[in-house]
Amino acid sequence: MPRRRRSSMGVGSAFRQVQQQAMSLLGSLRAEIRNKESELQQLRDEESRLAALTGGGVRTGMRGRPRGSVSASPGPRATRSGRVNWREVLTQVPKQFKAADIRDVRGLKGKRPSELFAAITRWIEAGSVRRKARGQYERVS
Repeated sequence: MPRRRRSSMGVGSAFRQVQQQAMSLLGSLRAEIRNKESELQQLRDEESRLAALTGGGVRTGMRGRPRGSVSASPGPRATRSGRVNWREVLTQVPKQFKAADIRDVRGLKGKRPSELFAAITRWIEAGSVRRKARGQYERVS
């Protein structure tokens, strides 16, 4: 039976030692993460209690997202104040208009372009609006 060399045994045990140290560090890191998450949850609960006491709304932040999801850029967001009556919006735009003119109607400044063009498409399909040129629309009286 062939004999093993001593140097190969030393490499295996050194690797095993490093692996055990890594596992130990990983366990302590996971425990620290759990502690921090618990502390964060306590702070969020305290924030919501204080917000309820002052009558202010509670910021949701990352709360409503599933674990591990990536958040979008924290830029300005459109304010949502209920449904938009698009028929009324149509009466408020000029007879000949562009999509940019729709944004001038009160409450639509923060709407996404997809929502505006969906409304224009619905108006065209309903026969309330016709397309004159690219980006130019005309209200049908």
